[in-house]
Amino acid sequence: MNTATKLSGFALGLAAVFGTAYGVGHAAGPVTPAAETRHDATDAGHDSAGADHGDGGHGATATAHLPGGLLVSERGYTLQPVTAPAGEFAFRITGPDGRPVTRYDVAHDKRMHLIVARRDLSGFRHVHPELAADGTWRVASPLAGPGVWRAFADFTPTGGEPLTLGVDVTVPGALDARPLPAPATSTTVDGYTVTLTGTPEPGRTSQLTLTVSRDGRPVTDLQPYLGAYGHLVALRQGDLAYLHVHPEGAPGDGRTPAGPAVTFAAEVPSAGTYRLYLDFRHGDAVHTAEFTVVAGDQAAPASAAPAPTTAPTPDADHGTPGHGHS
Repeated sequence: MNTATKLSGFALGLAAVFGTAYGVGHAAGPVTPAAETRHDATDAGHDSAGADHGDGGHGATATAHLPGGLLVSERGYTLQPVTAPAGEFAFRITGPDGRPVTRYDVAHDKRMHLIVARRDLSGFRHVHPELAADGTWRVASPLAGPGVWRAFADFTPTGGEPLTLGVDVTVPGALDARPLPAPATSTTVDGYTVTLTGTPEPGRTSQLTLTVSRDGRPVTDLQPYLGAYGHLVALRQGDLAYLHVHPEGAPGDGRTPAGPAVTFAAEVPSAGTYRLYLDFRHGDAVHTAEFTVVAGDQAAPASAAPAPTTAPTPDADHGTPGHGHS
């Protein structure tokens, strides 16, 4: 991606309740989608439009300034959960005609990117569902335990513009609340050390460089993953506004090295705390390095964890239990 993906504004809209369910893990039990923010072409007679996709009246102006992933329905497309067997996560995207969408463009090597994270920003997963003929996307459930999760569907309908829709999903059970780690410039994962250089600044394009090493030596043979040497997602603490960027340059372009440094250009919409998730491929495996960063004048997140609580148990008719980097 050669330009920064922009986030701006905050969530708005009306609540819409889904009455379907997901399968998530034999131990965790059934899950239920929570009340969702939505704003589409049928709301108050206004058209809607995605971020950075033009101007189309009052509704379009409003949604054009929203970050990705805050809406369950946008420009006539809706993320619609469906009941899934044990161990499976399933959903459809319905189009402006109300029918399931069955044609998608390939973006970053895949037709659908499903990203999930708990509301406390833990449990991040990025998987790639398979599309059935009836328009249903299915994947082994990436929801790893109890809590309120945010699921993001990142896709491009054929002939349309890229979209990221989001929905909350509740997995019942005893919650293991996790405090957000303090900001740091280095982290380790799977024996790799990843170092972050650069700080996001609200309203400005900022360079974020992530450098990968192993056993004290720079990794210079990163493998392509989703058409790049790194894939970066950022979520804003609080509303989980979604920023999805790839580094400038691409494998095989004659100018982009295969590590150790991968540089991203990103623009965050506001001061606040963000969680960064870097996926990189090395040794034929995908690894995820996570960072907490603070943009602008914002206090660092508290380190104390809240007392454990219990997630609500859904009605018995809300599906069956069940439990993926794909």
